[in-house]
Amino acid sequence: MRIATSQLYSRPASLMAQLTAQADKVQTQIATGKRIQTASEDPATWLRLQGLKQQTANDGAYAANIDMAQGLLDQTDTALDSVESQLQRALELATQAKTGTLSDANRKAVSEELNAIRDSLFALANTKDVRGQPLFGGATGDVAYVEAADGTISFAGTGEPSPIPIGEGIGIQAGVTGPRAFAAGSSDIFAVIGAFADALDAGGDVKAAGEAALNGINASIETVGLARASVGARAARLELDADRLVDAGEARETTRKSLEETDIPTAATELQKTLTILQATQASFTKLTSLSLFDYLK
Repeated sequence: MRIATSQLYSRPASLMAQLTAQADKVQTQIATGKRIQTASEDPATWLRLQGLKQQTANDGAYAANIDMAQGLLDQTDTALDSVESQLQRALELATQAKTGTLSDANRKAVSEELNAIRDSLFALANTKDVRGQPLFGGATGDVAYVEAADGTISFAGTGEPSPIPIGEGIGIQAGVTGPRAFAAGSSDIFAVIGAFADALDAGGDVKAAGEAALNGINASIETVGLARASVGARAARLELDADRLVDAGEARETTRKSLEETDIPTAATELQKTLTILQATQASFTKLTSLSLFDYLK
């Protein structure tokens, strides 16, 4: 059987080229810490990694939205807490003044304090959130409440605030509209307090006006309490969603590492094995090329 010289050289040369390429690849994996450098090396794994990166980016945006929503809810609860404090003081004043036993001077003082409370509630109703938007303004409007020339205070916003995305197809409202916080039934707290303050200024029997004020203030306190409960429930839900994103991120990172990162000890062992085989092949090839035609014929 005749053996061509090219055949004697081509096979070991090809094997050495393959081994050299494999050694270079493993050395790159060790140096970069990444098992895959290009999509062509493992298209399926590369696509999975791109999907994981996109999910990480999406969850990063959702986490930022959750932080913002939590801040808005905290701000809302703080404002509503101040509203409750003002209403409690108004309730105390109405309880004192409805008996009709106060002097005219005392009635005047109570009326002035009630009007001051009304002004404070008006300011609270127009609180701006961290984005500079009306905290209780609903979907639109530069302010939540406006005061007319006759002193009447009314809601100026419209609709409900847009939900903030916190997950795929999941959103949450991070605020409370003015009517849900400052209105009790068909009346609002501004009208209730204002009417009783006017009755005190007018003099005469204020028992009926006092009863109406007490009922209205108590109803408003209940309304604010319900609003705060809703805010608290949403805040608790956001904590769960934040934990969900953390857990999902940790699981995704574990998957990414298993797909992308180099197992250094395993790679080092593989590199040493490849280099050993390459060295043996090179030695054999060197010996082969040193043989003379006489050596082949012996």
